[in-house]
Amino acid sequence: MFNFSDLIGTLIQQGGMSSSTNQRLQNALGAGGAASGGGLSELLKSTGGLGSALSGLLGGSGGSGGIGGMLSEVFGEAERSLGGKRNLAVGGLGALAGSLLGGGGGSVKGAVGGGALAVLGAMAYSALKKAQQTPREVPLGIREPQNAEEKKQLEGEAKITLKAMINAAKADGQIDQTEIQRILGRLEEGGADSEARNFVLAEMGKPMDLASLTAAAKGNLQLGAQLYAASLLAIEVDTAAERQYLQDLAEGLGLGSEVTAKLEEGLGVR
Repeated sequence: MFNFSDLIGTLIQQGGMSSSTNQRLQNALGAGGAASGGGLSELLKSTGGLGSALSGLLGGSGGSGGIGGMLSEVFGEAERSLGGKRNLAVGGLGALAGSLLGGGGGSVKGAVGGGALAVLGAMAYSALKKAQQTPREVPLGIREPQNAEEKKQLEGEAKITLKAMINAAKADGQIDQTEIQRILGRLEEGGADSEARNFVLAEMGKPMDLASLTAAAKGNLQLGAQLYAASLLAIEVDTAAERQYLQDLAEGLGLGSEVTAKLEEGLGVR
């Protein structure tokens, strides 16, 4: 059975679900960077590479050596809650940053997917905190799973995240055959096996299913906010149908306007 985090990583390395996916992730990695000088390109220049970038990630509050104010704040808070950096899921952030700048090969796809989940988790955590709805514990994705049960849970969250992205792509109607073949071609180029490609093909061929997404996150605002953010990665958000879909999704997930606005801001959605 293929790994859903790997599949998300493959999609990102091959250009994502839409033309805006990678740009939105770059916006997220640079969130707060415009004011602090800590955007993605500055991160890599000022720290002398990905390894040193990660080692300095939690050391400040979004200064010139940081990955951006929001991510630095969230991971710094998580570090304090967990009693150290060793349990933080920061390893994938370097792979994600490298992928968005055109680096990294097949061996880092899983790390890229893990990095994307960490960014989505951190954005959700931050947005909920601003709305005074912070989860009681540091969520998976931001922290590393500690046992087999948590690993299974994180993989389940990766699966529903991918489903959310595919479902959002149907907001303007069914995904047409040209788009399906483009996405499948990207997956094949990225080394995804036939089982993974068949899963994506089957999901793209299904009718839009908002109810199952909202049910999967019922009672879990952290996961709901992550799914909303993932949906923003998958579409351009330039039509009335897409805006209506996002509104319906937010309502179904129980997310208030303050939370969704924060997520849209962090991903550069206008």
